[in-house]
Amino acid sequence: MELLLIPTEIIVLLILSVLIASYVQGVTGFAMAMLLVAVLGGTRVLELEVLAATVSLLTLVNIGLSLHGHYHLIQGRVLKWLVLGQVPGLFLGVWLLGILSVNALTVLEIMLGIFIVLGCMAMLVKPRLRDNVSSSASCLVAGMTGGLLGGLFAASGPVMGWFCYRQPLAVVEVRATLLGCFALSTIVRTCIVGVSGGLTQEVWFYFIIAAPLVLFGTWLARKYPPLLEETVLRQAVFGVMIALGAWLIVSSLIGSSL
Repeated sequence: MELLLIPTEIIVLLILSVLIASYVQGVTGFAMAMLLVAVLGGTRVLELEVLAATVSLLTLVNIGLSLHGHYHLIQGRVLKWLVLGQVPGLFLGVWLLGILSVNALTVLEIMLGIFIVLGCMAMLVKPRLRDNVSSSASCLVAGMTGGLLGGLFAASGPVMGWFCYRQPLAVVEVRATLLGCFALSTIVRTCIVGVSGGLTQEVWFYFIIAAPLVLFGTWLARKYPPLLEETVLRQAVFGVMIALGAWLIVSSLIGSSL
């Protein structure tokens, strides 16, 4: 794909979004995929199928950095049942994305807006810890729900994060298990999209531009942590994302009524 075919404003917004999202991810430990989906999807600069495929590839880069050296902290039973639930959910989500993007784009945009708003609100609320680790059936249901959202929008963090942080486990174990879950589900999603021809030249073009920025943003977060407290930073970022999600809902509803 020739560079001239890609508008400059899209490249600039992509660069800024990836830098900020990877920096926030490096500080808070999550939210990169959600932030990218909220900004690039909320502003409609990329088609949702292209955006989701690109975010999946970038997520793999970020997970590889974050999970390195922490594999032993993964909780095997929880991970197994989450992934078993995620796989069919991913297939369904990718299928729905393809159907809706062609036949009901407005519905898909409204769904994305609702997902962004509710997902950000859920991530601002501290989950209440359970007394015992969830059953295999509960992990399976959570995995299927997260897989459906991951297939649709390449961002299952709100569901998976809320579920996993309710478990009575050490924070490092929760984070490692989540990252392991995201890694496996992202690989599965990427394979599904690749087999169906969704890993287009456009997707690889955006990935090649953005991948080094993920590394740079992560390094910046470690080298130059923000002056703001993590809680304040999280509230500010999610506040902007909620506003973008609300704008996407309202603009889609207005556009469909004209």
